[in-house]
Amino acid sequence: MSCFLTNSSVGKKLVMSITGAFLVLFILFHMSMNLTAIISPEGYNLVCELLGANWYALAGTFVLAIGVVIHFIYALILTWDNYRARGSQRYAVTVREPGVDWASKNMLVIGFIILAGLVLHLFNFWAKMQLVEVLGGHANSLGFHPADGAALVAYTFSQWYYVVIYLLWFAALWFHLTHGVWSMFQSVGWANDTWYPRLKCISQIVATLVFLGFAAVVVVYFLKSVCPCCNGAC
Repeated sequence: MSCFLTNSSVGKKLVMSITGAFLVLFILFHMSMNLTAIISPEGYNLVCELLGANWYALAGTFVLAIGVVIHFIYALILTWDNYRARGSQRYAVTVREPGVDWASKNMLVIGFIILAGLVLHLFNFWAKMQLVEVLGGHANSLGFHPADGAALVAYTFSQWYYVVIYLLWFAALWFHLTHGVWSMFQSVGWANDTWYPRLKCISQIVATLVFLGFAAVVVVYFLKSVCPCCNGAC
């Protein structure tokens, strides 16, 4: 079985599809959790407390990290395999449309952008929340309690440059998902002439919901920082 997953092209694509589906589900969960910060900062902090240095949260973080690493490594492997086999033609795409050409040809570059954004996000949030709790701290480098996620979100997105960086990160994620969601089905043979346009539509819907959900938190908290009326002060 391990040889099939590491040596077979179909096996590698299967690993990419499974890890991709897992990461999409996590992204949707994370987006839903973040939207709580708009509706109720107190409720968001409660979620942050539940997902702090608790054994189940730490186990979930470990599994998530493994999923990201495997997905990225197999993306590199498949890109290299396809480059050797077909020159400039890239990963796992047998159906071509003008609307997906750019994303499909630049998935690895987009992936590196997403990875860079992830590193920054871990520095801004995970290192100041769960990691602080794991190390036994009661306040992060900004002076906030590690479970006070709402205060950290408000501080981070009061900085205009973080707003720009995160919106660009979400845009890269949108491109990645518009191609990645349907291609993971195509890679395992689930996309035929009937289902391909449906999966393409579903991919764009999922990607757009993710972009809008994450971007809403960034924009709302930035507006609160620059506009007193947006913060309920008027």
